[in-house]
This record gives sequence, structure tokens and C-alpha cells, in this order.
Amino acid sequence: MQLTEEPRMSIAKGDKLPEGTLLKLGANGPEEVAAADLAQGLVAIFAVPGAYTPTCTNAHMPSFVKNAANFRDKGVSRLVCITVNDPFVAGKWAADTGATDAGIEVLADADGSFTKALGMNIQGAGWVNGRSKRYAMLVSDGTIEELQVEEAPSACSVSSGESLLELV
Repeated sequence: MQLTEEPRMSIAKGDKLPEGTLLKLGANGPEEVAAADLAQGLVAIFAVPGAYTPTCTNAHMPSFVKNAANFRDKGVSRLVCITVNDPFVAGKWAADTGATDAGIEVLADADGSFTKALGMNIQGAGWVNGRSKRYAMLVSDGTIEELQVEEAPSACSVSSGESLLELV
């Protein structure tokens, strides 16, 4: 499959998180989460191209699930995964991967607008809202302190939980 990046400037270390709205699956259905909420304290944010895809499910999410307590021991107040999926898929995937039990918030960027604002969107044939590049970042009070972006969507090395944990 041919992947293309949208022509847009990507975020970088030192930048502030953009404004936007994400969704989480709540007790009564989808609930909005303002991106500004992710700008409080020290937050580890990672993004996956898609829930239930092989690398996301078998490598990326497990690397954060098994290191969740280690992140918290180092002062990270929130662990957040962003996926360009609807909130129902994101919520089910969070439960199925152990993210929910590990205290990892899986937030849906259902229309891909937050991912586009970050400049992290990629497009492939048949993808309505595109997908996200695979990345991980540390955000301190809204400023991106560390950012690790994978070269290929199938790679999970610099954006893994272990790699980001070394930067905390």
C-alpha cells in the first residue's frame, strides 16, 4: 500500500500542543476530551496508526502497558494513546489490550483533525480519515519536551514504551 504524508509542518520539540477535541468511551457513550486537558503536568502521549492492527496491538500498546507503573514512578501523571478510530473501537481495543487496567487512556481522533493539527497524518488508499504516524512524546505543561517518530508505520522502536521511558 502506498502511504503519503499530507503536506503540513509537523510538530517538534519545544512546540505547544495544538487545540482540539478527542473522544473517549464513557459509561453513557462518547465523551469529549479537550486537548488542553493533555497539557497539564507531565504526560506521555503515543499514537498508533490504528486499533487492532498488528504492530499496534502486538508491540506498541504492550510496550506501554508493561511500563505504565515505571512511567508513573518517574513522575508521569497520564499515559495517553491517540488513535484515528471511532471511540467505540478505541474503547474496546483499550479493554482488549490491557490498556484500561494499566490506566492508559485511549482517545479517539475520530475525524483525524487533531492528528492533522499535529502534522502527523498519513494517507493510504481506502482510508477515509487517514491515519496517524506512529510516535511517542513527553509533554510538560503543554510543551513537547521529547518527540520520537517512526519512519514506517510498521516500525515500533523509537516510539516504544521502553524508548520513551529512557527519556523521562
